[in-house]
Amino acid sequence: MNFLRGVMGGQSAGPQHTEAETIQKLCDRVASSTLLDDRRNAVRALKSLSKKYRLEVGIQAMEHLIHVLQTDRSDSEIIGYALDTLYNIISNEEEEEVEENSTRQSEDLGSQFTEIFIKQQENVTLLLSLLEEFDFHVRWPGVKLLTSLLKQLGPQVQQIILVSPMGVSRLMDLLADSREVIRNDGVLLLQALTRSNGAIQKIVAFENAFERLLDIISEEGNSDGGIVVEDCLILLQNLLKNNNSNQNFFKEGSYIQRMKPWFEVGDENSGWSAQKVTNLHLMLQLVRVLVSPTNPPGATSSCQKAMFQCGLLQQLCTILMATGVPADILTETINTVSEVIRGCQVNQDYFASVNAPSNPPRPAIVVLLMSMVNERQPFVLRCAVLYCFQCFLYKNQKGQGEIVSTLLPSTIDATGNSVSAGQLLCGGLFSTDSLSNWCAAVALAHALQENATQKEQLLRVQLATSIGNPPVSLLQQCTNILSQGSKIQTRVGLLMLLCTWLSNCPIAVTHFLHNSANVPFLTGQIAENLGEEEQLVQGLCALLLGISIYFNDNSLESYMKEKLKQLIEKRIGKENFIEKLGFISKHELYSRASQKPQPNFPSPEYMIFDHEFTKLVKELEGVITKAIYKSSEEDKKEEEVKKTLEQHDNIVTHYKNMIREQDLQLEELRQQVSTLKCQNEQLQTAVTQQVSQIQQHKDQYNLLKIQLGKDNQHQGSYSEGAQMNGIQPEEIGRLREEIEELKRTQELLQSQLTEKDSMIENLKSSQTSGTNEQSSAIVSARDSEQVAELKRELATLKSQLNSQSVEITKLQTEKQELLQKTEVFAKSVEVQGETETIIATKTTDVEGRLSALLQETKELKVEEEDELESGDQEDEDDESEDPGKDLDHI
Repeated sequence: MNFLRGVMGGQSAGPQHTEAETIQKLCDRVASSTLLDDRRNAVRALKSLSKKYRLEVGIQAMEHLIHVLQTDRSDSEIIGYALDTLYNIISNEEEEEVEENSTRQSEDLGSQFTEIFIKQQENVTLLLSLLEEFDFHVRWPGVKLLTSLLKQLGPQVQQIILVSPMGVSRLMDLLADSREVIRNDGVLLLQALTRSNGAIQKIVAFENAFERLLDIISEEGNSDGGIVVEDCLILLQNLLKNNNSNQNFFKEGSYIQRMKPWFEVGDENSGWSAQKVTNLHLMLQLVRVLVSPTNPPGATSSCQKAMFQCGLLQQLCTILMATGVPADILTETINTVSEVIRGCQVNQDYFASVNAPSNPPRPAIVVLLMSMVNERQPFVLRCAVLYCFQCFLYKNQKGQGEIVSTLLPSTIDATGNSVSAGQLLCGGLFSTDSLSNWCAAVALAHALQENATQKEQLLRVQLATSIGNPPVSLLQQCTNILSQGSKIQTRVGLLMLLCTWLSNCPIAVTHFLHNSANVPFLTGQIAENLGEEEQLVQGLCALLLGISIYFNDNSLESYMKEKLKQLIEKRIGKENFIEKLGFISKHELYSRASQKPQPNFPSPEYMIFDHEFTKLVKELEGVITKAIYKSSEEDKKEEEVKKTLEQHDNIVTHYKNMIREQDLQLEELRQQVSTLKCQNEQLQTAVTQQVSQIQQHKDQYNLLKIQLGKDNQHQGSYSEGAQMNGIQPEEIGRLREEIEELKRTQELLQSQLTEKDSMIENLKSSQTSGTNEQSSAIVSARDSEQVAELKRELATLKSQLNSQSVEITKLQTEKQELLQKTEVFAKSVEVQGETETIIATKTTDVEGRLSALLQETKELKVEEEDELESGDQEDEDDESEDPGKDLDHI
């Protein structure tokens, strides 16, 4: 610090210390000081001197400053001072402090220092690496220095950055910096970096530049934003202009849709600041970059469709018809709409439907044409409207037909309440303003461009020249104005219209030649030796006469091809005629008009040629020259060849029609086949689905069957060998066996009872027939024994009957359970009828058997009671009376 004070103090104390010496000492200090503070102070002092003593500091200190950047990267403060110093040396922005006569020297100085700096490519690479530092005092001066280098020697610095690994990617990070000053200067840096370098433009675009720039524009307020929006728009133009790859990437990235909010201008009373006008002007230019006629047709068409689909074209038409829009914005909007609709049928149809917000509403085309033929409107606005009308009709036969139809008698509004486009064009064609004449003639010529049908339709147009006079055709009126010797601009416009009208239209040529005054007028104009101003008119007259020869169908005997050529040879001379014809393409304004479709002229006197007309001249000049030099024999041969070709064409046309019909039939058959295929596929799909459903139903059925079988194992079988009413087959078999056993027991008891009855009867009969007492006593004793035995047997039978009654009760209980389970099972199983039948049958069988058993049991009980009573009675008799008496009594 003391050293710095000594140097600065010595500088002002006396003349012994010059600025060069001070700078030299500071440089020595930077190079030799071991303390970082001393080097930092020395660099800061060099920074303060670098603006005023740029040359001296640059010569002596640049090498030391670069060394500081390499060695002292750990200290952001000294790096910042070094970068600021280098920026002051290289930049030319401080020119106001330099005398005016040294301005050029200052610019050369910046270029020379830039060349020294980038001579070692490592210096640029070092600078790129420093931009990765987040410290504001390093990053910001680094951005400014690199921007200055690009401004001085852009191509060389661009090449170094291009070959530097991740060089462009490092610079793209600047757009994401949260500090606006760095971000904004980063946009300026990228502007300089992308200028006229397609490779870098592609890299920047694929590094997500479009997304970031559109975000910045949106954050800043779109068209209402400040100069930052302007810088972003300029950068976007650099990336997109003449770069088809980036344009395609921009469209496919759906960034066109994000442009729509730019043109929401809001209330007309919101004001138009100078910055807003600038921003909107750049935005419109950016739209035009995407749909420029110089772009590949496919790319332009896709962008045009995208602009219609997202509503951008509708937004532009809103501005077009709005009030309070500045003239230059309105003009640029018209030019932009022109290129958005040019050659795109969908957009052209939409534009034809746009109406101005007037009462009653008028088509936008009519409103624009009113401005074009109004000589009070600005010249650039009238040129823009003409361009818009040309773009509307470009490759638009539908639009051409609509314009021509407004001139035809059947469509003219007799009330006069509305003005049509055709009426405006005729009004401009015959007005006193030569610029209106030229614009209307060119506009009408575009309505006929490459459209033979409309050329023939326009021949029907009749004009009422004055009251009491018969109407004249539009074609005749044009030639009448030509012969009146009007201004050159008017005559050129009318001649261009006539040449366009007659080319490729033999009927129009016949109508033109039918007026006997036209050919003498043309030959007279061509034959005269006029000044340079009239040479262009002579050339156009020669072109019109040549068209009348080349497209002549020889329907008029007095003006056949051969007679016209003889007339040229006698009155003009073939060489002179060809020379006059060549005046057109040699004119200085011809080449200018042939470059771009847009009629962009500095002043009205330059509006001589139309772009589409220059194409027609180029096409016809050669063939007319050949036609003039051909002899009659050659013409005859050519006619024969033409007839042969026509016959051939007719044959070809016939076969083409046949092929076309066959193609249509084939296409119909293909469509039918396609339809049948689709139906077949649908049916197959339906069949597959049904088969799948059937299989699913089968699987479900089998699953339910298996599940039902499992349930039947626990609840009973509903068929023989299967589950029924929740009772297992084993239980049913057991019940049957028990019933059979009971039946057998019952039969056995019945047989025993029968035996006993027979024994009793035998006893009775034996008692009745015996007469001997001894034998009676023996029989009585034997009977007593038998009665006792019978009592025992009866007791046994009684016990058996009791057990049988228990069994019967048990069977009745099981029967009730069986019925209850049957009802439950009938509700849960779909196969109800068969099961109930089986159950009912078996239940009836069981009930019958049980009833029979009960009946038999009752009979057994009755018989048992009878036997018991009879047995008891016999005992009593034995006790009270004599056996003999008893026997007698029996």
